[in-house]
Amino acid sequence: MIFRLDDTPPDHPFPNPALAESDPNGLLAVGGDLHPRRLLNAYRHGIFPWFSEDQPILWWSPDPRMVLFPDEIHVARSLRRQMRRGGLELRIDSDFAGVLDGCAAPRREDEGTWLIPEMRTAYLTLHRMGWAHSFELWQDERLVGVTLGSMFFGESMFSRIPSASRIVLVYLCEHLSANRFPVIDCQIHNSHLERMGAREIPRSHFQRLLAEAVETPCEATVWQTAPLDCRELEHVR
Repeated sequence: MIFRLDDTPPDHPFPNPALAESDPNGLLAVGGDLHPRRLLNAYRHGIFPWFSEDQPILWWSPDPRMVLFPDEIHVARSLRRQMRRGGLELRIDSDFAGVLDGCAAPRREDEGTWLIPEMRTAYLTLHRMGWAHSFELWQDERLVGVTLGSMFFGESMFSRIPSASRIVLVYLCEHLSANRFPVIDCQIHNSHLERMGAREIPRSHFQRLLAEAVETPCEATVWQTAPLDCRELEHVR
Protein backbone atom coordinates (compact mmCIF):
# COMPACT_ATOMS: atom_id res chain seq x y z
CA MET A 1 0.00 0.00 0.00
CA ILE A 2 1.31 3.45 -0.96
CA PHE A 3 0.32 6.16 1.52
CA ARG A 4 -0.85 9.64 0.48
CA LEU A 5 0.53 12.70 2.23
CA ASP A 6 -1.50 15.32 0.36
CA ASP A 7 -2.92 18.09 2.55
CA THR A 8 -1.06 16.84 5.63
CA PRO A 9 0.89 19.27 7.87
CA PRO A 10 4.73 19.11 7.84
CA ASP A 11 4.75 17.37 11.24
CA HIS A 12 2.46 14.59 10.03
CA PRO A 13 4.07 11.22 10.91
CA PHE A 14 5.30 8.94 8.15
CA PRO A 15 4.06 5.35 7.86
CA ASN A 16 6.26 2.60 9.26
CA PRO A 17 9.07 1.97 6.70
CA ALA A 18 8.37 -1.76 7.00
CA LEU A 19 5.16 -1.08 5.05
CA ALA A 20 7.05 0.12 1.95
CA GLU A 21 6.44 -1.59 -1.37
CA SER A 22 8.75 -4.33 -2.58
CA ASP A 23 8.07 -3.37 -6.22
CA PRO A 24 9.19 -0.70 -6.75
CA ASN A 25 11.54 -1.46 -3.90
CA GLY A 26 11.04 0.96 -1.02
CA LEU A 27 8.27 3.21 -2.27
CA LEU A 28 6.37 4.20 0.86
CA ALA A 29 4.42 7.41 0.32
CA VAL A 30 3.44 10.01 -2.26
CA GLY A 31 2.77 13.73 -1.96
CA GLY A 32 3.21 16.21 0.83
CA ASP A 33 5.89 18.89 0.59
CA LEU A 34 9.58 19.48 1.24
CA HIS A 35 9.14 21.59 4.35
CA PRO A 36 12.24 21.29 6.59
CA ARG A 37 10.27 19.66 9.39
CA ARG A 38 8.92 17.00 7.04
CA LEU A 39 12.35 16.36 5.52
CA LEU A 40 14.07 16.02 8.89
CA ASN A 41 11.29 13.77 10.15
CA ALA A 42 11.72 11.59 7.07
CA TYR A 43 15.49 11.26 7.48
CA ARG A 44 15.15 10.46 11.17
CA HIS A 45 13.03 7.45 10.18
CA GLY A 46 15.16 6.25 7.27
CA ILE A 47 12.96 7.76 4.56
CA PHE A 48 14.13 10.01 1.74
CA PRO A 49 12.55 11.90 -1.20
CA TRP A 50 13.45 10.89 -4.75
CA PHE A 51 11.42 11.97 -7.74
CA SER A 52 11.63 13.65 -11.14
CA GLU A 53 10.25 16.99 -12.25
CA ASP A 54 7.16 15.44 -13.84
CA GLN A 55 6.30 13.36 -10.75
CA PRO A 56 4.73 14.05 -7.37
CA ILE A 57 7.05 13.86 -4.36
CA LEU A 58 7.92 10.19 -3.80
CA TRP A 59 9.19 8.96 -0.43
CA TRP A 60 11.37 5.82 -0.20
CA SER A 61 12.79 3.35 2.32
CA PRO A 62 14.34 0.45 0.37
CA ASP A 63 15.21 -3.00 1.67
CA PRO A 64 18.08 -3.83 1.66
CA ARG A 65 19.79 -0.52 2.40
CA MET A 66 23.18 0.45 0.98
CA VAL A 67 25.51 1.77 3.69
CA LEU A 68 29.18 2.50 4.15
CA PHE A 69 30.79 2.05 7.54
CA PRO A 70 33.54 4.73 7.60
CA ASP A 71 36.21 2.36 8.90
CA GLU A 72 35.52 -0.04 6.01
CA ILE A 73 36.42 2.42 3.24
CA HIS A 74 38.55 0.73 0.57
CA VAL A 75 41.26 2.89 -1.02
CA ALA A 76 42.94 1.43 -4.10
CA ARG A 77 46.69 1.85 -4.57
CA SER A 78 46.14 3.93 -7.70
CA LEU A 79 43.97 6.35 -5.73
CA ARG A 80 46.60 6.62 -2.98
CA ARG A 81 49.20 7.50 -5.62
CA GLN A 82 46.94 10.17 -7.06
CA MET A 83 46.37 11.77 -3.65
CA ARG A 84 50.11 11.75 -2.88
CA ARG A 85 50.74 14.05 -5.86
CA GLY A 86 49.03 16.87 -3.95
CA GLY A 87 47.55 20.00 -5.48
CA LEU A 88 44.08 19.07 -4.27
CA GLU A 89 42.42 20.77 -1.32
CA LEU A 90 39.54 19.38 0.72
CA ARG A 91 36.96 21.65 2.33
CA ILE A 92 33.59 21.48 4.06
CA ASP A 93 30.73 23.89 3.33
CA SER A 94 32.80 26.50 1.49
CA ASP A 95 30.39 26.63 -1.47
CA PHE A 96 27.25 24.68 -0.63
CA ALA A 97 25.15 26.38 -3.33
CA GLY A 98 27.79 25.61 -5.96
CA VAL A 99 27.81 21.99 -4.86
CA LEU A 100 24.06 21.79 -5.34
CA ASP A 101 24.38 23.29 -8.83
CA GLY A 102 27.01 20.71 -9.74
CA CYS A 103 24.92 17.85 -8.41
CA ALA A 104 21.86 19.17 -10.25
CA ALA A 105 23.57 19.28 -13.63
CA PRO A 106 22.56 16.38 -15.94
CA ARG A 107 25.23 13.69 -16.16
CA ARG A 108 24.66 13.28 -19.91
CA GLU A 109 23.06 15.48 -22.54
CA ASP A 110 19.95 13.30 -22.74
CA GLU A 111 19.41 12.99 -18.97
CA GLY A 112 17.47 15.15 -16.59
CA THR A 113 18.14 15.64 -12.89
CA TRP A 114 16.43 14.60 -9.67
CA LEU A 115 17.72 17.76 -7.94
CA ILE A 116 15.01 20.01 -9.36
CA PRO A 117 14.60 23.66 -8.16
CA GLU A 118 12.17 22.60 -5.43
CA MET A 119 14.71 20.16 -4.02
CA ARG A 120 17.54 22.70 -4.33
CA THR A 121 15.56 25.23 -2.30
CA ALA A 122 14.78 22.61 0.36
CA TYR A 123 18.44 21.59 0.83
CA LEU A 124 19.61 25.20 0.89
CA THR A 125 17.18 25.75 3.74
CA LEU A 126 18.50 22.69 5.58
CA HIS A 127 22.03 24.01 5.10
CA ARG A 128 21.13 27.38 6.60
CA MET A 129 19.62 25.49 9.54
CA GLY A 130 22.88 23.57 10.03
CA TRP A 131 21.65 20.14 8.92
CA ALA A 132 22.95 19.78 5.35
CA HIS A 133 26.66 19.89 4.49
CA SER A 134 28.92 19.66 1.47
CA PHE A 135 32.28 17.92 1.25
CA GLU A 136 34.33 19.46 -1.51
CA LEU A 137 37.54 18.93 -3.48
CA TRP A 138 39.18 22.00 -4.96
CA GLN A 139 42.00 22.42 -7.46
CA ASP A 140 43.40 25.85 -8.19
CA GLU A 141 40.40 27.40 -6.41
CA ARG A 142 38.02 25.54 -8.70
CA LEU A 143 35.34 23.22 -7.36
CA VAL A 144 36.01 19.80 -8.87
CA GLY A 145 34.24 17.21 -6.73
CA VAL A 146 31.84 16.94 -3.85
CA THR A 147 29.76 14.69 -1.69
CA LEU A 148 26.58 16.30 -0.45
CA GLY A 149 25.32 15.09 2.88
CA SER A 150 22.41 15.84 5.12
CA MET A 151 23.56 14.77 8.58
CA PHE A 152 25.26 11.46 7.78
CA PHE A 153 22.95 10.73 4.85
CA GLY A 154 24.69 10.82 1.49
CA GLU A 155 22.49 12.48 -1.13
CA SER A 156 24.44 13.26 -4.29
CA MET A 157 27.91 13.66 -5.75
CA PHE A 158 29.59 14.78 -8.95
CA SER A 159 33.11 14.96 -10.39
CA ARG A 160 34.87 17.23 -12.84
CA ILE A 161 38.24 15.48 -12.72
CA PRO A 162 39.01 11.74 -12.61
CA SER A 163 38.59 10.14 -9.17
CA ALA A 164 37.42 13.37 -7.51
CA SER A 165 34.36 11.76 -5.98
CA ARG A 166 36.49 8.88 -4.64
CA ILE A 167 38.92 11.29 -2.94
CA VAL A 168 36.04 13.19 -1.36
CA LEU A 169 34.54 9.92 -0.14
CA VAL A 170 37.83 9.02 1.57
CA TYR A 171 37.84 12.43 3.25
CA LEU A 172 34.20 12.03 4.28
CA CYS A 173 34.90 8.64 5.87
CA GLU A 174 37.99 9.84 7.72
CA HIS A 175 36.21 12.95 9.01
CA LEU A 176 33.10 11.08 10.13
CA SER A 177 35.12 8.28 11.70
CA ALA A 178 37.15 10.82 13.70
CA ASN A 179 33.88 12.31 14.94
CA ARG A 180 32.32 8.93 15.77
CA PHE A 181 29.68 8.79 13.06
CA PRO A 182 28.90 5.07 12.85
CA VAL A 183 27.59 4.76 9.31
CA ILE A 184 26.94 6.63 6.06
CA ASP A 185 23.59 6.04 4.41
CA CYS A 186 24.10 5.42 0.69
CA GLN A 187 20.39 4.60 0.17
CA ILE A 188 20.37 2.25 -2.83
CA HIS A 189 22.89 -0.08 -4.48
CA ASN A 190 25.66 1.67 -6.36
CA SER A 191 28.52 -0.30 -7.93
CA HIS A 192 30.93 2.64 -7.59
CA LEU A 193 30.31 2.84 -3.84
CA GLU A 194 30.44 -0.94 -3.53
CA ARG A 195 33.99 -0.92 -4.91
CA MET A 196 34.83 1.65 -2.22
CA GLY A 197 33.57 -0.65 0.56
CA ALA A 198 29.85 0.06 0.79
CA ARG A 199 27.50 -2.89 1.28
CA GLU A 200 23.85 -3.71 1.61
CA ILE A 201 22.27 -4.53 4.96
CA PRO A 202 18.67 -5.41 5.85
CA ARG A 203 16.42 -2.41 6.40
CA SER A 204 15.69 -3.63 9.92
CA HIS A 205 19.42 -3.52 10.73
CA PHE A 206 19.71 -0.04 9.25
CA GLN A 207 16.74 1.17 11.28
CA ARG A 208 18.40 -0.01 14.50
CA LEU A 209 21.64 1.80 13.63
CA LEU A 210 19.67 4.88 12.68
CA ALA A 211 17.61 4.97 15.87
CA GLU A 212 20.79 5.09 17.95
CA ALA A 213 22.69 7.48 15.70
CA VAL A 214 20.04 10.20 15.53
CA GLU A 215 20.01 10.38 19.32
CA THR A 216 23.78 10.98 19.45
CA PRO A 217 24.54 14.73 19.71
CA CYS A 218 26.66 16.33 17.00
CA GLU A 219 28.51 19.55 17.78
CA ALA A 220 28.41 22.34 15.18
CA THR A 221 32.21 22.47 15.32
CA VAL A 222 32.30 19.14 13.46
CA TRP A 223 31.70 21.08 10.25
CA GLN A 224 34.00 24.02 11.07
CA THR A 225 37.30 22.74 9.73
CA ALA A 226 40.26 24.33 7.97
CA PRO A 227 41.07 23.35 4.37
CA LEU A 228 43.09 20.15 4.16
CA ASP A 229 45.65 19.08 1.58
CA CYS A 230 44.70 15.61 0.31
CA ARG A 231 48.23 14.40 1.15
CA GLU A 232 47.33 14.80 4.84
CA LEU A 233 44.65 12.11 4.76
CA GLU A 234 45.40 9.06 6.89
CA HIS A 235 44.99 6.74 3.92
CA VAL A 236 47.80 8.56 2.09
CA ARG A 237 50.40 8.47 4.88
